[in-house]
Amino acid sequence: MKKNFSREWKASKKPSKQRKYTANAPKHLRNKAMAAHLSAELRKKHSTRSITVRKGDKVRVARGQFRGKSGRIEDVDTKKSKVYITGIEFIKKDGSKALYPIHASNLVVEDLNMDDKKRMKRAGGKSS
Repeated sequence: MKKNFSREWKASKKPSKQRKYTANAPKHLRNKAMAAHLSAELRKKHSTRSITVRKGDKVRVARGQFRGKSGRIEDVDTKKSKVYITGIEFIKKDGSKALYPIHASNLVVEDLNMDDKKRMKRAGGKSS
């Protein structure tokens, strides 16, 4: 199997090919894949279903062991496709705490960081 990224690739049923596609994808496509659903209120307000997560967004975890917990996004790691949220951490063997990595698809955005006024225009929704 080729190791290079292919723009012609459409889809595959094989999970291994899906993982390979995301692992070899360029940064601009990896960032696009870091999207989360909007809450019901934000969905109505901006008339869009999902948006790329960004540092400063307030999110709620929808899946996993931290389901139901909320916090602000502290860091977005596009290389690993993970998001780090304040207050969601695990305790290491030595007793220190570390932020727990969560994939963006397992989050629901409750409040947007609107420092960038053009953010909703780029996302394709209405900017109210």
